[in-house]
Amino acid sequence: MTEKKPTILVAVSGGVDSSVVAALLVEQGYPVIGVMMHLWSEAGKECENKCCTPQSMEEARKSAQTIGYPFHVIDAAEIFRNQIVQYFLDEYAQGKTPNPCVICNKDIKWGLLFDKVKEFGADFLATGHYVRLEKGNDSKIKVLRAKDTLKDQSYVMCMLKQHQLEKTLFPLGNLLKTEVRELAHHYNLPMAEKKDSQDLCFVSDNSYKEFLLRNTPEIAQPGQIYDRHGNRLGDHQGLAFYTIGQRKGIGIAAPEPLYVLEKNAKENLLIVGTVDELNQKQIEVKDVNWIRGETPSNELSAQVKIRYKANFQNATIVPVENNKVIITFENPVRDATPGQFAVFYDNDELLGGGEIEKAI
Repeated sequence: MTEKKPTILVAVSGGVDSSVVAALLVEQGYPVIGVMMHLWSEAGKECENKCCTPQSMEEARKSAQTIGYPFHVIDAAEIFRNQIVQYFLDEYAQGKTPNPCVICNKDIKWGLLFDKVKEFGADFLATGHYVRLEKGNDSKIKVLRAKDTLKDQSYVMCMLKQHQLEKTLFPLGNLLKTEVRELAHHYNLPMAEKKDSQDLCFVSDNSYKEFLLRNTPEIAQPGQIYDRHGNRLGDHQGLAFYTIGQRKGIGIAAPEPLYVLEKNAKENLLIVGTVDELNQKQIEVKDVNWIRGETPSNELSAQVKIRYKANFQNATIVPVENNKVIITFENPVRDATPGQFAVFYDNDELLGGGEIEKAI
């Protein structure tokens, strides 16, 4: 008698990746349930949300019919607005540069949606992320970079826990994007040539500044620009519109290029300086999550990414109290930005990550 295969809840978005995941699992004989989350969109811009436009929903529904699995839509608009969009607005208002994708994975995909797995009578959650999972000798689940390093999304998985990883599947982790598109054609999926979305799903016009102005107009609070020596150099248009390491658009004529060094939200000051002043050797990272669920007892050497698209930097990580770490870089970095996530790796293995609090 053949063993009954577990039921898989697939998070579908109307994109090529998640649709191929569902098709692959059905072909492998798994009972599949497709679930799409209807997320928040700005009023009047519902057709511009990159995750769940009416067209994406229709394409996801058609794919489910083509492959042959049940398809459901769950309303996640309110929780997404309250937890992700509000976080985005609040962080900018505090002078930080947030990464809502990391928080969305933690609170929405492996929060709200993960909680729906049992509700739908499923055993696992599968998504179209490019990540690999592997069980270690200690039975802990390891998160590894994807085979397609250009598409690798392990960075945004840094806050996941072992109990979530044990019930998660990433079927695309060992595939290249080109192979995924070939499979989409093979399965006759309507979105086989659909372009990948590169920006935040809820920022409809790709302009963070315009989005912030529409939703928190009070964020455009002009203030003063100073250097580290206390000299006033000019005025800024609102701290939210600048980021650490920025050179262009500061609006100050100076003998040598000036960069944004710091955003002092308390006094509404923008601090600028030379490239030498921008170099950061050490940072403090808070709210650290270790993928294996255990904080290392000693310092460790690792490769660190300080932004999703940043290069890896060799560094030493020292765990300290209050779930923080101090990271010392082998070579100084220029854009370690409060609000972004520092994510740690041992070669291909994701060790964990946390929010950058400040340069030291």
